[in-house]
Amino acid sequence: MNFKLIKNKFFLISALVCTYAAVSVTQASAQEKITLRQATEIALQNNLQIKQAQLSEALSDENLKQSKIALYPTLNASNNLNFNYGRSIDPLTNQFVNQSVTSTNGNLFSGITLFQGFQKINLISQSKYELEADKSNTQKSKNDLVLAVVTTYLQVLNSQDFLVAANQQLAISRQQLDREQKFFDVGNKTLADLSQSKAQVATAELNVTNAQNQLDLSFLNLAQLMERDPSVPFEVEKPVIDDVPLNSAYSASEVYNTALKNYPDIKIAEYSRMAFAKAVDVAKGNFYPRLTLQGGLGTGFSNGRQQLVSRSPDGTNSPIGFVENTGQVVVTPNFATTFEKTPFRTQIDENFNQSISFGLSIPIFNNFTARSSVRRAKINLQNAEVSEQIARNSLNKVVNQAVYDLRAAERRLYSAQVAFQSSKDAFYAIDQRYTVGLANSLDLNQSQTNLNKAEFDLIQARYDLIFRAKVIDFYLGNPISF
Repeated sequence: MNFKLIKNKFFLISALVCTYAAVSVTQASAQEKITLRQATEIALQNNLQIKQAQLSEALSDENLKQSKIALYPTLNASNNLNFNYGRSIDPLTNQFVNQSVTSTNGNLFSGITLFQGFQKINLISQSKYELEADKSNTQKSKNDLVLAVVTTYLQVLNSQDFLVAANQQLAISRQQLDREQKFFDVGNKTLADLSQSKAQVATAELNVTNAQNQLDLSFLNLAQLMERDPSVPFEVEKPVIDDVPLNSAYSASEVYNTALKNYPDIKIAEYSRMAFAKAVDVAKGNFYPRLTLQGGLGTGFSNGRQQLVSRSPDGTNSPIGFVENTGQVVVTPNFATTFEKTPFRTQIDENFNQSISFGLSIPIFNNFTARSSVRRAKINLQNAEVSEQIARNSLNKVVNQAVYDLRAAERRLYSAQVAFQSSKDAFYAIDQRYTVGLANSLDLNQSQTNLNKAEFDLIQARYDLIFRAKVIDFYLGNPISF
C-alpha cells in the first residue's frame, strides 16, 4: 500500500462521514433551523433580565415626566356636607340656631411655587441623567446577552466540528482494526497488535461520545439563553467562516478610546455621576427661601338660612322706655314678619368668595437637615466619581487583555495548523512503514493519537480566534455577525 493510496482512503472516509452527517441533517429537516441572527433576536425578545431593565427605564422616564409636570400649578377641589342637630352655630350665617341644619360648602384651590432654590429645575436634569443611565443599562444587558449568544453559538459549531472529526477518526480506527484482524487471521500480526487496534477503536468511540455530550450541552445552553424549551430540538445554520483573519493590527489604545465613546458600562457610570452632581444642587436648594402663590374660590349653602318676605304693623305696641321728667311711657309699634328659606342658587351667588395669597418660607434652623442632605449628596457624588474611574480602568484592562488574547489566538492557530499538517504527514508515513513491516503497532497508534489531538487543537484554535475577534468587535461597537 503506497502513501497516495492511504491519503485517498483518508479523504474517502472523511467524505463518507460528512455525507452521513449531511444525510442526518436532511432527515432532521423537520426540526427548526436557527441562524445566528435569529438566535440573538429570539434571546433579546424573551430574556427576562432585559425586560426588567426596560421596566426600570420606563420608571425613569415616568419620573422625568413627573419632574417636568411639577413646574405647573396645582388645582384641587373640595366639598363638605355637614349635619348639625340641636343648638349649634350655622356655619354659613354664624348664628346660633336650635334646629337641624344641613350645610355644604365647596372650594377650588390653585397654587404654584414661584421659587424654591431651583430645586425643580435641577430635579429635571437629575431625572434626565438617570433615564440615560437606565437606557445605557438596558443596552448593556442587550450587548452582554448578544455576546453570550454568539459565544454559545460558536460552542455549538465547535462541538459539531469536534463530532465530525471524532467520527472520522473512529472510521479510520475501525478500518485499521479490520486490517489488523485480517493480518492476524493469516498470522502476519500478533495478538498484541490486534489488541492495540481494538484499544484505539475504543478510544475513538469514547471521543465520539464525549463530543456528542458536549454538543448536547452546547445546544442546551443556547436554548436556555433563548428562553426556549430545551425538550424541543432545533438545528443551527453554520455560517461561512472558513476564512479566519490573521495578522489583525488592533491597537489597544485605539480600541479603548473607541470603547469609551459607546461602551454601556462607561455610559452608565458617566450618567450616574452627572445625576449625583445634580442631586447636590437639589439638596442645596433647601437653604433658600420658598415663595408660593395660592388662589381660591369658594361658596356654600345652608338650609337654616332664611330671608325676609314681608313686614307690616300688627296694631299693637310695645313699651320701650319713659320720658325723664313726665314719666310718660314711650312705645313702639310691633310688626308682623314673614320669612322663607333662602333658595340654593341665591345662597351660592351670595356666598361666593375669592382669595389670593403669597407665602414666604425662610429656613432658619431645621436641625441641620439641609446641611446633612448636602453632605450626603456630595459623598454619593464622590462615590460615583470613583465608580466611573473604576469602570474606565476595568475597561482599559479588559481591552488590553482582549487584544493580547486575539494576538495569542492568531499565533496559536498558526501553530495548530503547522502541527496538524506535520502530524498528518507523520501518520501517513508511519502507516506506510507499518504496512510494509518497518513500524510496529505502538508507533502507528501513537501517530494516530497525535493526529487526533492535532486536529482537535486546530478546531479549537480556529473557533477561539473567531471568538477573540468578535470580542474586539464588541468593544468597538460593531455588530457581531459572521
